[in-house]
Amino acid sequence: MAEERAQRRLAAVLAADVVGYSRLMEQDESDTLTTLKARRKEVLAPLVTQHQGRIFKFTGDGVLVEFSSAVNAVQCAINLQHGMAAANANIAEARHMVLRIGVNLGDVMVEGDDLYGDGVNIAARLESIAESGEIVISGTVFDYVRNKVKTTFEDLGMQTLKNIAEPVRVYRLRLDENFSRKLPPLPEKPSLAVLPFDNLSGDPEYFADGVVEDIITALAHFSHLFVIARNSSFTYKGRMVNVKQIGRELGVRYVVEGSVRKAGDRLRITAQLIDASTAAHLWAGRFDGTLAEVFELQDQVATSIVGAITPRVEIAEIERANRKPTENLDAYDYYLRGLAVLNGMLTREATVEALGLLSNAILRDPEFAPAYARAAQCYAYRKFNGWMVDRPQEIAEAIRLARKAIKLGKQDAVALSYSGFVLSYFGELDEGAACVDRALILNPNSAAAWGFSSWMKNAFGEPDAAIKHAALAMRLSPLDPRFFAWQFYTALAHFFAGRYDDAISWAERSLRDQPNNASVMRLAAASHALAGRLAEARQMIARLYLFDPTLRLSNLADVMPPFRRPEDRAKYVEGLRTAGLPE
Repeated sequence: MAEERAQRRLAAVLAADVVGYSRLMEQDESDTLTTLKARRKEVLAPLVTQHQGRIFKFTGDGVLVEFSSAVNAVQCAINLQHGMAAANANIAEARHMVLRIGVNLGDVMVEGDDLYGDGVNIAARLESIAESGEIVISGTVFDYVRNKVKTTFEDLGMQTLKNIAEPVRVYRLRLDENFSRKLPPLPEKPSLAVLPFDNLSGDPEYFADGVVEDIITALAHFSHLFVIARNSSFTYKGRMVNVKQIGRELGVRYVVEGSVRKAGDRLRITAQLIDASTAAHLWAGRFDGTLAEVFELQDQVATSIVGAITPRVEIAEIERANRKPTENLDAYDYYLRGLAVLNGMLTREATVEALGLLSNAILRDPEFAPAYARAAQCYAYRKFNGWMVDRPQEIAEAIRLARKAIKLGKQDAVALSYSGFVLSYFGELDEGAACVDRALILNPNSAAAWGFSSWMKNAFGEPDAAIKHAALAMRLSPLDPRFFAWQFYTALAHFFAGRYDDAISWAERSLRDQPNNASVMRLAAASHALAGRLAEARQMIARLYLFDPTLRLSNLADVMPPFRRPEDRAKYVEGLRTAGLPE
């Protein structure tokens, strides 16, 4: 009896949906629903009737239409895009309602008023790969319409469509560009979208979606990133769309995608960061765990991915800025070039170069809080390496820049954490610590803020807390250019705790990454001396003199951090005296 009810016939099926519907709903739900209903009544329905079609299903913001003629289906699609463009003419661009359309000719199965089968499924998959304002058709449709419809066609070759067994020949109609929604411009700061992760186990989607939501939430805390909201990125769920198209439609430079697979009580989560403009893979990671503590694993995965993504994005942005001609640089490009210098080998000349680049960033954007903060950091580098020329003037300028960054960046964790460190290093410990604490409230996933908090804990005489906070910074951002600093803060904490062998080990790791860091050399020398290794201590003092030949115990205060506890200051001085630093 089932076969008697299920009839078959050849039909041309048009599938269409609204581009960015979730975004429109998020902006104004009532207006979007009203507009959608009006477009269906005033644009869609008359054109379907005119071209002898039949609407057999609405799918949220989408529609499926049957035609007995492939020519009629394609002509209706073209006129539908004309009609939508005309209806958009008198409304704000942000509220434009734009379609993407797929058309297929194939065998369909009929049950009542509904149609099923590959004839329908292929049309829906074609619609999903069409870009904003486009019409994409299958090869079967092209064979019927190529000499009967006044338009040109672009052969996209054989395409593998989701859940369709055999590849399908696909063509794109070349339409007037006015049909397409104007694509959003790329923001000045690095921008990214986290797509729904593929569920490879067939289980409920809650875990995969939860991981993605956590990642989006964590990334959104970084004020220097432009992160697309979940409601927009999730519109791509279940659709086969290339990352270049996603980048264009969402106006982002980077895309994060991944998958979740469950086998018994074991979970495997993969993620990768992709440059949407080139489709090049910048980073990939894999995370394994169990279902026993699913929410803890979810948080761990999200934190790990965020920690891996943020430095990779910064590195990619720096590389992009360095490729731009100097005449095209804006404030953010100068800022990125300044960071590139600071992330490289630490030298006196590097601090001068970085200051020049960051000053150009400030000149082009006087409200750019992070640029002030990183410029202030340059003076901190100059202080602890003994490179200052006019100490009173440079210290005053460092404090001025830091306080300017704090004033402009009250909600910016980057500005607050770097400025807090600078203020603390120049003696304003309480004010600096308050800034870093505020940065951690704004962004508990900021590796930089945790790292500077470690330094604060050392300055306040809390070595165990310092080690804990530095470890968290290193776990959050294992690829970070600042990793050497967190290793140094760990060494400093072990030194104050009297664990000199551990202090030496961590200092040596830091020096492998930044061999020119005089602060680490001083600590290594003092640690060797108090551990009884006087030969190694004197070798480190000799190495230190290559970078700072004027250093003496009498002027040590000029480069020594402002440790609050007298016993910590005394231990630091005694270690260097024992190592052979002259009076």
